Amino acid sequence: MSRGHQQAKSEATRQRALDAALQLFSQQGFRATTIRQIAETADLSVGNVYYHFPSKEAIFERLLEDFSHRIFDSDSPFSRIFEPLDFPADLEILATTCDELVTQNLSYFLLIYVDVVEFQGEHIRNFYLDTAARYRQRYEADDEDPEAVDPGFAMTFAVRWLVYYSIVEKCFGVGEHMGIPTPQAHAELFKLIRKGLS
Repeated sequence: MSRGHQQAKSEATRQRALDAALQLFSQQGFRATTIRQIAETADLSVGNVYYHFPSKEAIFERLLEDFSHRIFDSDSPFSRIFEPLDFPADLEILATTCDELVTQNLSYFLLIYVDVVEFQGEHIRNFYLDTAARYRQRYEADDEDPEAVDPGFAMTFAVRWLVYYSIVEKCFGVGEHMGIPTPQAHAELFKLIRKGLS
């Protein structure tokens, strides 16, 4: 067996363990999930899982790292929309993208809640700090107008609100949780960002 083939097989095995762990952690939490369950779900031996990951927590950390890459890698759909995005003119595009992001990554978003409940947010803390820093880098404040809202802050607020809105709908199963239909809720948010409360 060639070295390249061995590496590909090893990566496929690692990915099977990660996929199984993602399913189990997002459904039943971290502490309720055992390495044996991960191995059985992935159709691997316990030894094989430990060969690739030194501990269950290492698997959990790797999943959250993968989630960050899925969002922030330059070739990810979420990252790509920010290059041409004209904020706040393109808020409607942002809303659609945030909804798709949640839909395609439900299990990963559930891991955030697992981390908060079981680890007090230890593993996800930097993810949120990095997110704000990225938006501030992309959307610089107007130093000449002290009354202007910092666009980096506004973008961070918009993305978090839109993502959280979709999480409540899709992860928690609560539709129209702002008391109005989703398109209307989005429209109200857009007005709030574009015009403020005055």
